[in-house]
Amino acid sequence: MSSHLKTIVVVEDEPDTAEMFAEMMRLSGYRVIKSYGGSPAINLITKEKPDAVVLDIMMPDLSGLDVIRQIRSNPEVAEVPVIVVSAKSLPSDVRYGLELGASVYLTKPVSYTDLKDAVEEVIKRSTV
Repeated sequence: MSSHLKTIVVVEDEPDTAEMFAEMMRLSGYRVIKSYGGSPAINLITKEKPDAVVLDIMMPDLSGLDVIRQIRSNPEVAEVPVIVVSAKSLPSDVRYGLELGASVYLTKPVSYTDLKDAVEEVIKRSTV
């Protein structure tokens, strides 16, 4: 049965935050795979071809913005929806993230309902 679950990759360098987002997604009925940095996330996303990615921007190795650039430039995963969840909340930060290819840009702290709704919406849009 688990093979029928939609897969979400959570990319977040803070383990507690990663687990919180992962648990939110599990409670919503998704299969979750976590990555604790941008560099390993690129390979993971390419390999798994998830239904959506929940992505932090500020990470020590490779920023979330770089992850978006690499995802969008790879034809195998270019269409995977990306939900940014970041503490960077200035209008210019949000605009830039969306211009680079984020499907949705949420700011921390994010509620369970907001994250769940964003993930459901981007998955619905990508399957239409």
